[in-house]
Amino acid sequence: MKLEGKAKMLRIHFGQDDQWHGKPLYEAIVTRCRELDIAGATVFRGIEGYGASSLIHKQHLLRRSSDSPIMVSVIDTEEKIRTLLPVLDQMVDEGLIAMSDVEVIRYVHQKGTRSIG
Repeated sequence: MKLEGKAKMLRIHFGQDDQWHGKPLYEAIVTRCRELDIAGATVFRGIEGYGASSLIHKQHLLRRSSDSPIMVSVIDTEEKIRTLLPVLDQMVDEGLIAMSDVEVIRYVHQKGTRSIG
């Protein structure tokens, strides 16, 4: 079955070293999205990037932590995304949040059926 419709997408940009209550910020954001019953959240680690500081952040082969760029992409209805924004205001000290309208096409399986492959 295919479901289609309008939704909102947040892209939350920050550094890999950012923390929230002792755990990685990206992990805390995904956990909170799950608690708020947000439709989906995915974490992406960037190869290289910069933000307001103009410092270039990139992965280094020999260093464990190089504050690589991180982006968390979150998609749900506007109502659900609006409930997440005040939470992010508390969690994100430095970063950028971009919100955009998106058209969603979601494929779901009917009860009792499974995809093969």
